[in-house]
Amino acid sequence: MIKFYLSLVIFISIVYGSEAQKKKKLNPVPVTPAQPIANKAPVRIRLITDSGVMIIRLYDSTPLHRDNFAKLVRQHYFDSLMFHRVIRDFMIQGGDPDSKNAPPGVELGNGGPGYTIPAEFDTSLFHKKGVIAAAREGDAVNPLKASSGSQFYIVQGRKYSDAEMNAIENAKNIRISENHRLVYRTVGGTPFLDMNYTVFGEVESGIEVVDKIAAAAKDLNNRPLQDIRMKIEIIENPVKTGQESKAKKQKHVRQ
Repeated sequence: MIKFYLSLVIFISIVYGSEAQKKKKLNPVPVTPAQPIANKAPVRIRLITDSGVMIIRLYDSTPLHRDNFAKLVRQHYFDSLMFHRVIRDFMIQGGDPDSKNAPPGVELGNGGPGYTIPAEFDTSLFHKKGVIAAAREGDAVNPLKASSGSQFYIVQGRKYSDAEMNAIENAKNIRISENHRLVYRTVGGTPFLDMNYTVFGEVESGIEVVDKIAAAAKDLNNRPLQDIRMKIEIIENPVKTGQESKAKKQKHVRQ
């Protein structure tokens, strides 16, 4: 199951104690690259759920993840899939194709398109509240930290104190910059996942939808008791659309 095994275990041992994690069932396979996106405008998607709508911008600094996600969106890959794993103060996870027709109570999280994406780590990208990142198999079977081809999560997280971040730094032998610390103290996130899972975008509007989904009643596998489905679509070149709209208006006025 594609979960945040190693990092989550480290974090829980620091802050909360221990929580049993399940073994992986999938092995990473070579990536099938998506076709490059010619559009130079930022890629934005509209993620429509039973709980509301989010607008998400995909980062240009993670082009493999950006282009793959956009490719799947254009193929309607995500339509009718569920947010199959939600944990309050942590994240909401979706993108498992097996969730489309899954009966109630079935544990999910093993599905995907049959390929992985190479990790794209960037020290400027971190797990603040509202980022979208790629789920993956654990380090034992995935030492290069390659991402699932389709499963993703959106961070809710919580606020962290400097003492907690110091503990995370010591346990993981990393450094959390002061700029990132400020965000984690005031906005929140999941700092224990930084540089372990590829962050490739962020919610620009509709962050309250993440909070609502994360608070859903769930079973012992963290699957919501009431299915929460999604539909995702590309927002096609909003800058160009605005310019065309303005040009048409001016032309109409001249007439």
